[in-house]
Amino acid sequence: MKELNNKVAVVTGAGSGIGRALAKLLAARGCRLALSDVNEVGLKETAESCGAKEVRTYLLDVSDRDAIYAHADQVAKDFGQVNLIINNAGVALSASVREMTDDDFKWVMDIDFWGVAHGTRAFLPHLIASGDGHVVNVSSVFGLIGVPKQSAYNAAKFAVRGFTEALRQEMQVEGQPVAVSCVHPGGIRTNIANAARMGKSENADAQRKGFDKLAMTTPEKAAETIVKGILRDESRILVGPDAWGIDALNRLLGAAYQPLVARFSRKNLYV
Repeated sequence: MKELNNKVAVVTGAGSGIGRALAKLLAARGCRLALSDVNEVGLKETAESCGAKEVRTYLLDVSDRDAIYAHADQVAKDFGQVNLIINNAGVALSASVREMTDDDFKWVMDIDFWGVAHGTRAFLPHLIASGDGHVVNVSSVFGLIGVPKQSAYNAAKFAVRGFTEALRQEMQVEGQPVAVSCVHPGGIRTNIANAARMGKSENADAQRKGFDKLAMTTPEKAAETIVKGILRDESRILVGPDAWGIDALNRLLGAAYQPLVARFSRKNLYV
């Protein structure tokens, strides 16, 4: 995909944050947009801010498998084709393995992993049929390293990374006209921390203030990096200087990164 004008782009989690910034940037690049979210108000605000040549909105809970498959068919029917799917919708949980509940663990996995997996599989036939498709799945820097109190989020984001990297190779081996990219944002100034669930012993205010200090990148800059990565067909799109640093740490040290992260976490997360 060398250019975006008149391409049909699907963005989940488009009601705020990176999803909203992506929608606006893709609209500026001439895309026709299919935007979804569970937040009807935020979704409407995003659509109104886009000024796209064509934009449609859909209320969608990505944890609902059947709803995602129905959504894919509806978008293909509404637009006649689908070229780009960005599986962006996500949630966060801060809780230790000992404290997190089964419901919270399932909530994270259903949205952050299964939402991505089902979104990819539902849209893939339409992307292949377009002759020029691209799958973009949003993982995280927590898909590169493990972090205390992020076991559920780590599990989902590592799974997204493995799923996406395997799919990219499948598309290449099979000669399919679909590129695949995995996105690893660092700290982005979005509302994800404020909306995160917390373990019962967590100091929610301190956790959120800590995240705000570490959020180095605006959603707009994140969107620019992602779109640039799409046009370059990058397999791994690192977003933010912290993402580049964490990726380098993992590559250089391997499993030896863990004591460093544990030391940082003891100081900043156990408050």
